[in-house]
Amino acid sequence: MHTPRPCAGFDPLAALRTPDAPAVDVFLTGTVFLDIVFTGLRTAPVRGSETWASGMGSSPGGVANMAAALARLGLRTSLAAAFGDDKYGEYCWETLERGEGIDLSRSRMVPGWHSPVTVSMAYEGERTMVTHGHDAPSGWDTPSYGPGAAPGARSCVASLRPGHPQEWIARAARGGALVFADVGWDDTGSWDLAALPDLAHCEAFLPNAAEAMRYARADCPRAAARALTEVVPLAVVTMGADGAYAADGRTGETAEVPGIVVEALDTTGAGDVFTAGFVAGTLAGWPLADRLALAGLTAALSVQEFGGSLSAPGWREVAAWWRYVCSSPPGDDGYDRELRRYAFLADLLPGPAPGWPRRRAVPTLGFRG
Repeated sequence: MHTPRPCAGFDPLAALRTPDAPAVDVFLTGTVFLDIVFTGLRTAPVRGSETWASGMGSSPGGVANMAAALARLGLRTSLAAAFGDDKYGEYCWETLERGEGIDLSRSRMVPGWHSPVTVSMAYEGERTMVTHGHDAPSGWDTPSYGPGAAPGARSCVASLRPGHPQEWIARAARGGALVFADVGWDDTGSWDLAALPDLAHCEAFLPNAAEAMRYARADCPRAAARALTEVVPLAVVTMGADGAYAADGRTGETAEVPGIVVEALDTTGAGDVFTAGFVAGTLAGWPLADRLALAGLTAALSVQEFGGSLSAPGWREVAAWWRYVCSSPPGDDGYDRELRRYAFLADLLPGPAPGWPRRRAVPTLGFRG
């Protein structure tokens, strides 16, 4: 395994990098998609008609959204995933490994398997998706690949599935990794926490408001977060434009940050970027409210660009936003609130740094940088 490339501009874990520390900050596994995103649609597509979009972008998607967001925040990231051996898979592999510095030594390009593809159409602040793909052939996850070969890492990010426990999560937790988990929609409609046994091995659970309220049988996101701390140490509930709320069951501490108002181009991957920001702040040892604030900020910055993975901000984008807020006249656009909430960035962010060029989603894979 090669050591994942650290951020050239700022390393939030620099003070923790001792010779005996894990080489990997975050390990994750999942499915990589090719995402094709259309934006600028005036309305939803109408049956029997042609709808033109003013914008289009292509980028790696699925678990790649989270992996790229983590890497762009300076975390040394290792991803185990199956890649199709078509042009789409080749593009996704090259973008993640060479473009983002993500360790893919536990991934594999599967012969004869085509890449899953998602087409996303963004309009009216929401998105509609069409996906095509097949499960990766059995056996790709050999002892040399995949989650079965998970490295020793400071942390892991897992996506829980009701009724489908994942053995590697417990093994990672026993090895000392902090496990951060989200969850998808429960199609069974049971919303039973007992169907998520892997929560017993997690440090933090990060559902959205609708998911949290159903699992906790609560009538508001804040009550849901507090209730969820009975089964996981830290519960973080995202509330869309209303921000996020977190509760720490060990200390009784709670924190809430409001949403940052931005003009959204594409919301693909915003939840993944939020989680990446929270993981970065947690590993760096920040106070709960500051972790929550960074997560909300990075998610807000991401929705102003095309695609999920390649819209994720790095520290240069965070620093540029902070400089803009600091230079705004008092009372302008409500930035007084941001000046107070994000004051912790003043002593944290580096000055201008070259970093490596940030790839952005482009309309076609035929363009070569």
